[in-house]
Amino acid sequence: MIRKVLLVDDEVDIRTIGFLSLSRVGGWQTVLASSGMEAVTKAAAELPDLILLDVQMPDLDGLTTFGRLRAQAVTAALPIIFMTAKLQAQDVARYLELGALGVIGKPFDPLTLPKEIKRLMPSS
Repeated sequence: MIRKVLLVDDEVDIRTIGFLSLSRVGGWQTVLASSGMEAVTKAAAELPDLILLDVQMPDLDGLTTFGRLRAQAVTAALPIIFMTAKLQAQDVARYLELGALGVIGKPFDPLTLPKEIKRLMPSS
């Protein structure tokens, strides 16, 4: 069951729309991070039920952030869904091979984002 979601994206508009979608439409407590480094720290402190992770970010990109989350014992098993504007089949396959639950395309529909997340979560 999802109670708390960590949304990681370097774009303020995506964080704002995502926050409104996840908290108001989804009814979930939503924690925001604007960078990969912030995501690694907040994930360990907040222990969200799910992390929505942008692939393309400056400094620490989504794949590197994913690796760091998996390397920390406290965050190693947290479910992660990548978000990206580039939905090439080979990229999606690689993200799934790494252990992501799925991939959500950007821009996303804020009214259907929680439903899309629930569809990807195994126990929802």
